[in-house]
Amino acid sequence: MNNLFAYGTLMCPDIMWKISGSKLVQLPGILKGFSRRVVKGELYPAIIADSENCVQGIVYTDVSESAWSRLDDFEGEMYDRRRVTIELLSGTAILADAYICKHAFLHCLDAKDWDFEEFVKKGKAGFLL
Repeated sequence: MNNLFAYGTLMCPDIMWKISGSKLVQLPGILKGFSRRVVKGELYPAIIADSENCVQGIVYTDVSESAWSRLDDFEGEMYDRRRVTIELLSGTAILADAYICKHAFLHCLDAKDWDFEEFVKKGKAGFLL
């Protein structure tokens, strides 16, 4: 079992449950050295290395192997799952896996930052269908 750093649609516990089949403990955290971008024409984001920025998200702890299998299928070929270091609000560092945009898909990203609050207001209901 590992931890997952969620930075987009999976920050919503109901979406996480629908995709992973698991209700998991959540801890707010920050991933330094990355930025979160809009994927053109989609409701979800991707993260890319960016030494000038950081991404706020959620760490889900103790993700089971069956949940990882479902999450890998959901994320698809656009992302690599990589181990990253997350800073929790307490200041403690924790290791987690995050889905990071593959280099071959960088052309799919907009220069605009993805906004979680905007997703919750305007896109989440359609995403759950």
